[in-house]
Amino acid sequence: MDISTLLGILIGFGALIVGFILEGGHVSSLFLLPPAIIVFGGTFGAVFASFPLKEMKKLSTWLKIAFTDKSYGTLEAYETLIRFAEKARREGLLSLEQELEEVEDRFTRQGMQLVIDGTDPDITREILESNIAVMEKRHKVGISVFEAAGGYSPTLGIIGTVMGLVHVLGNLTDPDSLSKSIAGAFLATLYGVAFANLLYLPIATKLKQKDKIEVASMEMIMDGILSIQAGENPSILKEKLKTHLGNIMEPANSRNE
Repeated sequence: MDISTLLGILIGFGALIVGFILEGGHVSSLFLLPPAIIVFGGTFGAVFASFPLKEMKKLSTWLKIAFTDKSYGTLEAYETLIRFAEKARREGLLSLEQELEEVEDRFTRQGMQLVIDGTDPDITREILESNIAVMEKRHKVGISVFEAAGGYSPTLGIIGTVMGLVHVLGNLTDPDSLSKSIAGAFLATLYGVAFANLLYLPIATKLKQKDKIEVASMEMIMDGILSIQAGENPSILKEKLKTHLGNIMEPANSRNE
């Protein structure tokens, strides 16, 4: 579990509720079905209409990524590339073929296989960069879905409030229910703005950050593979890869999804 995502959302909504209670409000008054249907149903409908069905089927996957503390195998890739560089310098590139079976990361394995097969360095770079670009394009869809939800939600909240006020103005002859109806109308705006800024947009930002980390990891791997292909000294390669590590150095895991 990615604690920061869950904790941040809980703190955000908790602060709103606690502040409301301190002002003398009752929590039960924050929950009304009609404005919830308008805001959440309307937001979901707008988002659903904005993206292809095949993409919306990945919604659960994007949520899992946002709420799961995933590792991208950066440190493992670093150590693997250094080991490969040292062995290639001693025994040649073909000696690495047997070790590829032990490499779990698909991107590393594919790149090294191109090197072992004697692929032209420019073509190797082009293939690896294409893989990174395709991954980024796939990630951008999920980011766009939650950014769209963050844009639609406040607007649907305003629409819900206007609809509620229309109902209020149509029943001015019943002053006893007037204040309750007005409060219910403004709940729609609260739902729209709160969920946009405390749920949808934070998830979009978290997905962006995880995309940057994965891209940085893959770029490090690509530079290492191309350096091995060029026959660079392992000690030089080690220093070059260290410039990529920075804050993305972490325990190993694979990128195989």
